Amino acid sequence: MLELKKPRRNKLKKYSEAEIVDLFQLSKIKPINPLMQYWLNTETVLSEWSSILFNKILNNAQGNIESWNEEELKMKFISFILQLSDIEENKYIRTFFEKTIEATVEGVYLKTKTDFMIAKGVLDLVKTPYFHFQEYKKEKDPHGDPLGQLLEAFLIAQAMNQNGKPMYGAYIVGRYWYFVTMEAKEYCVSPSYDSTKEAELMQIIAVLRHFKIILETKLMVD
Repeated sequence: MLELKKPRRNKLKKYSEAEIVDLFQLSKIKPINPLMQYWLNTETVLSEWSSILFNKILNNAQGNIESWNEEELKMKFISFILQLSDIEENKYIRTFFEKTIEATVEGVYLKTKTDFMIAKGVLDLVKTPYFHFQEYKKEKDPHGDPLGQLLEAFLIAQAMNQNGKPMYGAYIVGRYWYFVTMEAKEYCVSPSYDSTKEAELMQIIAVLRHFKIILETKLMVD
């Protein structure tokens, strides 16, 4: 059980990417590395039912995404993309929404709330986080930096898991999706995917579906 030394920072503070990188000496990998390339190098085919839902949410986003607030973006669009990603709960995997996680990392107490998380867990107990997802309406706003919070979640998950395996996640800024991996102290951010473009939305779904395969064949294997 991890010992949490509280707090060396105000628990309400939200770190920016730059602050997290500086505090924990992380390195951003450019261009994308083999770990990220493997994740992105995928494709998928939708069933007839999924195609109907896909076209419906795409048309809705194309006409309305600029006017949606964060809750509307989440409920009218993101939730359906997650449904199309075919990530289903079983006795080993649970999905969590608005879940707070915390750990002491290198003597610093970290605590953050992830908008969506895939983890090994029991009921509402998170045991081994695998995937984190952060969503923001604006690129950089006074209330937080989505990539900074995602990296903070990765650091917490590394401390919880203690297995040295890569972390996977994504963050959204309005219509744009970015996929992120982190291994040890090196993280990599994908190019942006515009979810209002048909081909790019299809690729977002393909990448999310591919994570399910990565989870089952790499992350959950000892």
